[in-house]
Amino acid sequence: MTSIPLRRAGGVLFTAALALLAAGPAQAQAQDYPARPVRIVVPFAPGGSADVFGRFIAARLQESLGQNFIVDNRPGAGSVIGSDAVAKAAPDGYTLLVMSNTHTVNESLIPNKPFVLMRDFVPVAPISYSDLVLVTRPGLPFSTLGELVKAAKARPGGMSYASSGPGTPYHMAGELFKAMAGISIVHIPYKGSAGARTDVLGGQLEMMFDAIPTMAEHIKAGKVKALATTGRTRSATLPEVPTMAEAGVPGYEATLWLGLLAPKGTPAAIVGKLNAEIARITSSTEVRRAWAAQGTTPMTMGTEEFTRYINDDIAKWARIVKISGAKPE
Repeated sequence: MTSIPLRRAGGVLFTAALALLAAGPAQAQAQDYPARPVRIVVPFAPGGSADVFGRFIAARLQESLGQNFIVDNRPGAGSVIGSDAVAKAAPDGYTLLVMSNTHTVNESLIPNKPFVLMRDFVPVAPISYSDLVLVTRPGLPFSTLGELVKAAKARPGGMSYASSGPGTPYHMAGELFKAMAGISIVHIPYKGSAGARTDVLGGQLEMMFDAIPTMAEHIKAGKVKALATTGRTRSATLPEVPTMAEAGVPGYEATLWLGLLAPKGTPAAIVGKLNAEIARITSSTEVRRAWAAQGTTPMTMGTEEFTRYINDDIAKWARIVKISGAKPE
């Protein structure tokens, strides 16, 4: 048996002791977390998907971790106001941010923001994704996507679509549609999806892209007409509605996805604890079944995989912003 020289053995033991001392406080911090209420900022108005699913996750974290998780709606400037508040918050795990692909779009759509997404935040965990649906108000003289495209080409700029604000998935779904179908329809941004939805349901605007879980009940009640969904395959919630590709825009795909971020510098042990807990929540059979009935799919990734996913989405939307010519309103 080979012996280790005393001097070398002492060095090994000293290095190991230093590693344990360094890890000790972080591990203890994660074990004690959360020791006080946690604020989850939703940088969008109440009633939209980010708010609904943010509140769902907050309630489940509160149950499992035994501390209050308080949702704070801070809408404005296409998510920039609430997001900036979190970027400037103490990186201690007690201020978190619900993000959507609005944030990845804004990296190229609004380059002069007071923060940079992957510089000033650390990815915690994804939550969910859902396809969108293009709906039109009742009474319009067309019932298919092809008829809508034909009408839009006959009257460039003569129709409009509502969105929950610049850079949101609803806005970018519309810009992608315009670019791929070769049509001109006017974007009308709102401060949240609830206002946009209300005006389409009320007949003030012609159309909007909306999350399937939010709009499905209005479609089934006949309050709006669904022309197409935006995923690669038909929605289990709206199986009778064709995809955009099936309806005449080949290659079209747009989704809404949600996740959780923390300020850069938040201890890795706390981020890891939150990631594991959110994965446990979204992986449960109960949640998967309930969300599937609403047209929503849980997302589960480790922090490294989620980081790659966000970076890939930033690159994807940068290409689409450039192609579509979309501008912040």
